Amino acid sequence: MTDELLIKFLLNETTEQEGVAVQEWLDADPANAAYFGQFEKIWKAGRKLGASSTVDTDLAWLKFKEKVAAAVQEEDTQPEAVIMPLRQSFGWMKIAAAVLLIGSVWLAYSLFGPDRYEELIAANEVLIEQLPDGSELTLNRNSEISYAANFKHHRSVKLNKGDVFFNVAHDKSKPFVIDIDQVSVTVLGTSFNIKHLKEQTEIIVETGIVRVELNKEMVELRKGEKVLIDAASPKLIKEQNTDQLYNYYRSKLFIANDTPLEKLTATLNEAYGVEILISDPDLAAEPIFTTLPEEKGLEENLNTICSTLKLRMERNENRIMLSRLK
Repeated sequence: MTDELLIKFLLNETTEQEGVAVQEWLDADPANAAYFGQFEKIWKAGRKLGASSTVDTDLAWLKFKEKVAAAVQEEDTQPEAVIMPLRQSFGWMKIAAAVLLIGSVWLAYSLFGPDRYEELIAANEVLIEQLPDGSELTLNRNSEISYAANFKHHRSVKLNKGDVFFNVAHDKSKPFVIDIDQVSVTVLGTSFNIKHLKEQTEIIVETGIVRVELNKEMVELRKGEKVLIDAASPKLIKEQNTDQLYNYYRSKLFIANDTPLEKLTATLNEAYGVEILISDPDLAAEPIFTTLPEEKGLEENLNTICSTLKLRMERNENRIMLSRLK
């Protein structure tokens, strides 16, 4: 695939046969799509910088292609570099490339340097995404993260808010690092859940080992262990995880196994966007054993809870009060 044909594709000047060829090339390998995405960013930036220059445009065009290839190589992709002379009708393109080389050395760094991050945002739906290293993330609703643009070389992630499950691809030479405010989480290849909401950060490990650092403290978490960090009094206290409620947005089940009612209702509040209140502290601490499918909806699941614990429910729009039957 030639860069000249990719430019024709960007300008919608390809023939039908050429357009099909480019699309098949893009679909054939994620590396091709990544190369094209970076090529497009650099090309558009070059056009914005202007269309006048006195430099050797043929030489500038070759250097422009080398710049694209170098940027992609930084991402561990291997595009086929075929250098062909441009037809005269593409002369203004060469000039734009020359302007890019003269006035925007900083651009390549801003696009592909370690300080640039790509955003992932889950709004009203659970989002499943694969990162460039093969790691898979599941973002609960209302979650936001970002990851380094050159992720294959710098596996750096920032969790801004929300609830995210990480299934990290193993790479001993490049640790996977997640920053959450003052907390840093480092792994090589493992699976774990991080919830960062309302000034609290909870980390629960399903497989492997996770290192959590806060200021000068550090703990290692293994399968079935967790740490809960409160911003008001930040400490790293390791403990056993005793329930599966954290996993509801992946399993689509609310699994309570000797779980305090208050914890179950807090998860239902988060999942359904309501406010379930409990009439007294003793009832809030009441343990419950039940499994509630998310698909059955809030009303049916609340009826199951009331039937299990012999409670009554009073509802006022999104505010629901649970209390014992008298």
